[in-house]
Amino acid sequence: MLLTITNTARPATDLGFLLHKHPERVQEFRQSSGTATVFYPEADEERCTAALLLEIDPVALARARGKGSPDFSLSQYVNDRPYAASSLLAVALGEVFRTARAGRCAARPELPGTALPLELTLPALPCRGGPDLARRLFEPLGWEVEARVLPLDEGFPEWGESRYVRLALRGTVRVADALNHLYVLLPVLDDGKHYWIAPDEVDKLIRAGEGWLRGHPERGLITRRYLGRRWSLARTALTRLAELGDDTEEHLEPALAEDAPPEETAADEAAAAEAAASEAAEAGAAEAGAAEAGAAEAGAGKAGEPGAGGGEKAGEPEVAGEPEVKVRSLSVRRREAVLGKLTELGATSVIDLGCGQGELVGALLSRPAFTRVAGMDVSPLALTIAARRLRLDRMPEAKRARLTLFQGALTYTDKRLSGYDAAVLMEVIEHVDPPRLAALERVVFGHARPRHVVITTPNIEYNVRYAFLTGLRHPDHRFEWTRAEFAAWACRVAAEHGYAVAFEPVGDDDPEVGPPTQMGVFTRDQRS
Repeated sequence: MLLTITNTARPATDLGFLLHKHPERVQEFRQSSGTATVFYPEADEERCTAALLLEIDPVALARARGKGSPDFSLSQYVNDRPYAASSLLAVALGEVFRTARAGRCAARPELPGTALPLELTLPALPCRGGPDLARRLFEPLGWEVEARVLPLDEGFPEWGESRYVRLALRGTVRVADALNHLYVLLPVLDDGKHYWIAPDEVDKLIRAGEGWLRGHPERGLITRRYLGRRWSLARTALTRLAELGDDTEEHLEPALAEDAPPEETAADEAAAAEAAASEAAEAGAAEAGAAEAGAAEAGAGKAGEPGAGGGEKAGEPEVAGEPEVKVRSLSVRRREAVLGKLTELGATSVIDLGCGQGELVGALLSRPAFTRVAGMDVSPLALTIAARRLRLDRMPEAKRARLTLFQGALTYTDKRLSGYDAAVLMEVIEHVDPPRLAALERVVFGHARPRHVVITTPNIEYNVRYAFLTGLRHPDHRFEWTRAEFAAWACRVAAEHGYAVAFEPVGDDDPEVGPPTQMGVFTRDQRS
C-alpha cells in the first residue's frame, strides 16, 4: 500500500525537514505487519514528493492471530491488506512520522507552524460510504477532495464498482495536521482496525484530533468508527471532546446515534440509561445499610465524565489478602466522610461539582440542614440519569425548591458556581488532564470562592493493596497522586488563593501506604 505527500512551496525540499526523513536516502522501518519504506520519487526546489510504502507480510499477520480468532481459511492469506490503505498504513504512518505528527522540527522550528500547499494521494483506499463519505470527512478540514471509485476489474466492467476509491487531497495545511487527519480517518473510512481496540485508543484519538476533531461536523461518526463501534469508549471520547470546548455531549450524541446500527439506536440508549439509573439506585441503597462482600472499591460510579466530573467508578478490584467479611464499600464511606465534614463545617448550601448520577446530591437532600443543594456535571446524560434516580418529577415541592441541577464544565468560569457555603469535588480532579488543572483552580478557588472546598482523590500508594491491579484504578484517570503530591498541590493552591487546608484519611488508614482515599478540606481566610 502506498501514500505520497507532495509539497509545491519553494523550497519544496523543506518537506524533508518536516518529515524528519532526508530526500536523498531510502529508509526502512520494521513493522509488526511488514516493512515500511520512505523514499522520495522527486525532490527539487519546485516540487518534492515523499512516499510511504508499506509491504505487508500476510503470513506473519496470520501467525500473529490469537488462538481464539476464527479461522477464515484462505482469507487469512489472500486479502486486500497488501494493496489497500487501512489501519495498517495508519499505524505505520503514526510510527514512522511520529515526530512530524507532533509538529516538532529542531533544525527549522518555524516550519511546523507553516501551512503548505500539499497534495496527498492514496491509490487504493477501502471506503465504506463511497466518495461522498470521503468528501464529508476531508472537506471540512480544508481539503479539496478527488475520490474516484475503482472498478472491481477494468477488464470486466459489467462486474460493477468495488468498495475502493483512489483518493487525492489538495489543500494548504500544516504537515502535522495532514498526517493526523490521515492517521485518524484512514481506519474510519475502512471502518475497521487490524488490532484489538483498548481504552488507550481514546487517548490516541484525542491527541491526534487536537484542534480539528471537536469542531468536525462528523465527529460522532469519526469517533464511533475509529473506536470500532465500542459505545462505552465512544461516549468517553465524545465527553472529553465536549469538555475541551463549548460543545456538550448533548450536541454530540445525535451524530453518534445517526451512524448507529439499527439494533443500537435510541431505544437501546434509553434502556442503557434506565439500567444505569437502576444500578445507581441499588448503590444508593447501600448507604442505608446494605452490605457488600469483599468490595473495597465497588459502588455506584459517576457516569463517564472524564474532564470535569468523572466521579466514583464501579468495579475496582478487591483488596488483596482481605478476609471475605461484610463491609461498607469505599464509595459509601467516602460519601459519609464528605457529609460528616460538611455538617461539621456548618455548611447549609452545597454544590457538588462533577455530581455524576447524583449520589451525593441525593444524600444532601435527605438532610434538611442543607437548605440549598446544587449538582453540576459536564455530561447531560449523567444529569438525566441523576434526575431519574432522584425522582425529580415526583419530588415534593419543598424539597425540589432546594435543588438545582445544571450542565457545566469545571474549567470555564460560570456565575452559577458562586454563592455556596461549600463546594465538593469528590473523585473528580484525577479525571482532569494535568495541563487543565490550572483552569480548574482558577474557576473553583479564584472565581467561585466558596467558604469551604472539600476534595477527595485516590491515594496511589494504596494501589499495591488491590489484587491484580496494574496501572491506575480507572482507565479514565489522568493521574493518581501520592499523599505527598496531593499535599503539595493542595498547599500551593491554598496559598495562592487565600485558603488554609487540612487533610484527612478516608477508609482504613494503612500504616504503610495510608488510606485508599485522601481528602483535603480547604477553608477560606476570613480576610480574603
